[in-house]
Amino acid sequence: MQINPPIEHLNEPVLRFARKDFTTLNQRLTVEQALAFIRQRGVGEKIVYFYAVNDDEQLVGVVPTRRLLMAPLEKSLVDLMIRQVIAIPHTATVMEACEVFVLHKFFAFPVIDENRRVVGLVDVGLFTEEVFDIAEREQLSEVFETLGFHVSQVRDASPWRAFRIRFPWLLTTIVSGTFCAFLAGAYHLTLEKSLVIAFFLTLILGLGESVGIQSMTVTIQSLRTSRLSWSWYGRSLWREISTALLLGLACGLVVGLIVLAWQRAPLPAFVIGASVTFCLLTACVAGLSVPASLHALKLDPKIAAGPLTLAVADVFTLFFYFNLAKFLL
Repeated sequence: MQINPPIEHLNEPVLRFARKDFTTLNQRLTVEQALAFIRQRGVGEKIVYFYAVNDDEQLVGVVPTRRLLMAPLEKSLVDLMIRQVIAIPHTATVMEACEVFVLHKFFAFPVIDENRRVVGLVDVGLFTEEVFDIAEREQLSEVFETLGFHVSQVRDASPWRAFRIRFPWLLTTIVSGTFCAFLAGAYHLTLEKSLVIAFFLTLILGLGESVGIQSMTVTIQSLRTSRLSWSWYGRSLWREISTALLLGLACGLVVGLIVLAWQRAPLPAFVIGASVTFCLLTACVAGLSVPASLHALKLDPKIAAGPLTLAVADVFTLFFYFNLAKFLL
């Protein structure tokens, strides 16, 4: 039998892999009645939790097995159950279910439909035994990579090998930093004319780098589960531009007001605020485009994307910043 690659499993509906041998208990039952019901009906192969439902079969709580066995027989499940239940919607993918396991660290989760009726159960064993089929050892690296955990990260690399992998990309930072220094030198008259521009240079570059790294991280994670295409890039670009405009306008307004309150200078406040907006927009686009381009070229974006993203963002930010200051101040 041919086994699908793990990446395909991750995008399939989790309901396809959910177990059906779960047991639900009416919340009005006592512990004694619940145990009698379980003995009569039987339980599934692996039971970690029992799920309490109301008269309409809607999920209202969860009863851990240990709590059920240790409670007094006359105690009602209403008083015993945990009302805050974390459930997985039946429309979720396997990847989304994995994220729920990572975030909440329970052994099992119920799968519910739009009416909160339990339609399945997923547990940790499902992912290791059925979905990913760990007997296929050659597929393990791809699975861990997709989930955000690279096998090579736990292996000790020699200092020389780590140097050879990382140094060429750090040269990008050196080159871009040198170019930015020359660029600042070319606009030294502008900086001398308005020193407040120089005061906020570090802040603008820092904001751009922070947003660029955030956007790059999201893009790399997305590329693990999505196929790179022009349609994917278009949707992602629109999302990043919209996010960047909101971030840029908010941060630009805050920084501009700070400059205005401090220096009482409207034009420098506008230049710095507008530059912040453009900086974040450029950083978001670079954070998306650089990893996507490296991925298309079959290069590892995790190592190379950071220096390249920061280099692109810094150069375009300074070019815009200095030119806007030159023409308006």
